[in-house]
Amino acid sequence: MTRNKEILNSLITLTVREVRRFLRIWVQTLVPPAVTMSLYFVIFGSLIGPRIGEMNGLNYIQFMIPGLVMLSVITSSYANVVSSFFGVKFQRSIEELMISPMPNIVILTGFIIGGVARGVIVGIIVFLVSLFFYPDFTIVDPLLTISVLILTAILFSLMGFLNAIYADTFDDISVVPTFVLTPLIYLGGVFYSITILPEFWQKVSLANPMLYVVNTFRQGMLGVSDISVSFSLIMQIFFIILFGAFALRLLKKGTGIRQ
Repeated sequence: MTRNKEILNSLITLTVREVRRFLRIWVQTLVPPAVTMSLYFVIFGSLIGPRIGEMNGLNYIQFMIPGLVMLSVITSSYANVVSSFFGVKFQRSIEELMISPMPNIVILTGFIIGGVARGVIVGIIVFLVSLFFYPDFTIVDPLLTISVLILTAILFSLMGFLNAIYADTFDDISVVPTFVLTPLIYLGGVFYSITILPEFWQKVSLANPMLYVVNTFRQGMLGVSDISVSFSLIMQIFFIILFGAFALRLLKKGTGIRQ
């Protein structure tokens, strides 16, 4: 009983530290996504949107909202964990965590909860900003929307954790977001439906994992999707389990930590 209480206290302490870390610098962590997404809404929604017309039977700015919310959740949850974990590696304070009686799963969970917290908060902020541009927005399926929001934040927090483990320099933690995540996100249906693409490119788009995340979230918010929602949810859960197990294995081996 005492051991379980100690583990719980350790998890709470690490989680509070992670949340306070990004709240302390909220001007850098929470405000920029809101400003960036506001520009997207102004340029693509208000200026270009009327010329594009409807997308899947929806007002274009309404169609964009789920994609932009998901874009902000993905980038924020990923960035929070990759920067935080690499920071403790760089400062060598990771050694204090590794030699403590705190189990590896608690260490991993604490960092992931921090990433999820930032991703969810940023997602909510962006959604509230979107209401200034489309005040009549109504969420079709709140349960699916919240489920996908949390699953996505967990998944990309885990990916950020893996990136941080293998990173040796600060440049290494920006390579994946810049050259992998960003192109996949923008080509994942944030601004368009794949139904407008030629058949060949529709099939190519199905190889983009971001397409499934964005469309499942859009299904929850708007009730429309270009892909199978059940398949997407299964794959998200599968990769969360896979990446989580892989991260725990790397922590146990001390990969990227023990020099």
